[in-house]
Amino acid sequence: MDHVSRQRELQAELADRRLDALVVTHLPNVRYLCGFTGSAGILLVGLRKPIFVTDGRYTEQAHAQVHGAKIVIGKGPALDEMANQIGRLKLTSIGIEAEHMTVAQRTRFSKTLPKHAKLRATSGLVEQLRTLKDPEELEAIRNAVNLSAELFDVVLNAIRPGVRESEVAAELEYAARRRGAEGMSFETIVAAGPRSALPHGVASQAVIPDRGFVVLDYGVILAGYCSDQTRTVHVGKPTSEARKWYESVLEANLAGIEAVKAGVTAGEVDKATRDVLQRARLDCYFTHSTGHGVGLEIHEMPRLGRNQTERLEAGMVVTVEPGIYVAGKGGIRIEDIVAVTEHGCEVLTPVSKDLVVL
Repeated sequence: MDHVSRQRELQAELADRRLDALVVTHLPNVRYLCGFTGSAGILLVGLRKPIFVTDGRYTEQAHAQVHGAKIVIGKGPALDEMANQIGRLKLTSIGIEAEHMTVAQRTRFSKTLPKHAKLRATSGLVEQLRTLKDPEELEAIRNAVNLSAELFDVVLNAIRPGVRESEVAAELEYAARRRGAEGMSFETIVAAGPRSALPHGVASQAVIPDRGFVVLDYGVILAGYCSDQTRTVHVGKPTSEARKWYESVLEANLAGIEAVKAGVTAGEVDKATRDVLQRARLDCYFTHSTGHGVGLEIHEMPRLGRNQTERLEAGMVVTVEPGIYVAGKGGIRIEDIVAVTEHGCEVLTPVSKDLVVL
């Protein structure tokens, strides 16, 4: 990963905003900019060489991982040490990641800064840089997606009537770890029967029924990058209505993928999926956005939702995941990860979307 180039991009953005520096506290952003993967570290990026502050627990790790920044091992709270560094450099206009700093942290930080240094709230500066994946990032995401795909057969073998949803999730997560996953991207969703109508129906003690849909939404973290995959299967023979619902969601998924290309707005992709479900008179059951960016975090910019005006660019990686959720009956979601290209997109998820009946 070219961390120094990323730092330079951010430095240029700070110069345009007339900021002397940005205090980066959000750990995924810290990792993106300098490579540090620990749980305690702050990065100061300004017009000079960046400064990375951590504590004694991470001395060895910081020297092994941090690129392009001076390493400072503080003896007290990291924000206090960062205030000292800002004072020595005589910086005056200091940006903070407003969405990632608590009121209490900001208050304390302000009190420890020199009087001439003023804090300015910023939003999404590093996250915007992260929307465009470089080739190494794309390869890392592809590897995570492929690992998720390998786990689908494990899930199918675990699903049978009478088995608890949590048991299915446990089999999946154990297999993921055995295959090298650092962890799961989010809490695994296994939602069966009427519970499949819960968009975020994380695996529970409920048992798989004799008949009904089962929504399987999971992802793994590999080399720091996330995957996200949803497939919906059916236990027992589906009714004609259930098949019609599934076919409509699949058509919406394919329409969304067809709409993804550089230059279109995020809202246009969302509309493409929603229009299909509207024609099928199922749009009232589609209760969330069509998708989101994926990378070091499971939910990143951009958001593919109603009236979103951000234009997609080649290098973005997003999900396309329309779904319907009918209370008391069940739900269906089909999700792929796609990489945006100049003339369309590349579907990274290799798992078949034909309806699996168990």
